[in-house]
Amino acid sequence: MYRNLIAILFLLLLPGSGNAQEIINTNSLPAVEFSQKLNQTKDAQLVDVRTPGEFRNGHLKDALNIDWKAEDFTGKVAALDKNKPVFVYCMSGPRSTAAAAKLQEMGFKKVYDMQGGMMKWRNANLPEIKLATSAGMSLARYHELLKSSTPVLVDFYAEWCAPCKKMEVYLERIAAGMQDKVKVVRINADENTELCKALDVSALPVLKLYKNNKMVWDHLGLVTEEEVKKQILQ
Repeated sequence: MYRNLIAILFLLLLPGSGNAQEIINTNSLPAVEFSQKLNQTKDAQLVDVRTPGEFRNGHLKDALNIDWKAEDFTGKVAALDKNKPVFVYCMSGPRSTAAAAKLQEMGFKKVYDMQGGMMKWRNANLPEIKLATSAGMSLARYHELLKSSTPVLVDFYAEWCAPCKKMEVYLERIAAGMQDKVKVVRINADENTELCKALDVSALPVLKLYKNNKMVWDHLGLVTEEEVKKQILQ
């Protein structure tokens, strides 16, 4: 007990650590644990904070869709019961983390955030409800795209992904200026959920470089234009 108190006091002295109540109320769970906790919790309120389009492509059963980036987010979540547990998730984590912090700020007693969002949920083969009918690109079609004498750079992205937006600018520049050296293929992760699952793409952005139909480079996260060009030319 004494050691726990010392640990909390130490954390309080760190910049931006907040207060002890915020530390205690942080409930960020991996997808499988999130699912288990959700199933075990009575009166759970489940909120999908993605866009309506993302929601239609697949969501958790009984989830309410309240878009984190919509102007009416605060007004809609205010209608939830602050005394009952709230479970939040998005596509890869950042939006639900921000939403969870907002809910705690608004006075919600128990808030659970899913680490890695729907991408990790799908990667763990957990069930979801799909409203959209498009199956997206098949794995066979994906492999057909790789059959090229020119190296193929595949970019897995999403419209909500900030790093993806930053990389889009220079990837378009590479596609236009290095046509004789590389073929750039951009794949929207939201529209190709089964393909992402098959290729183990569970976070964004992801770049995969293929030469002679074999993957020679696989990168997760923001990367510079210089590094991408280096991988293409080496």
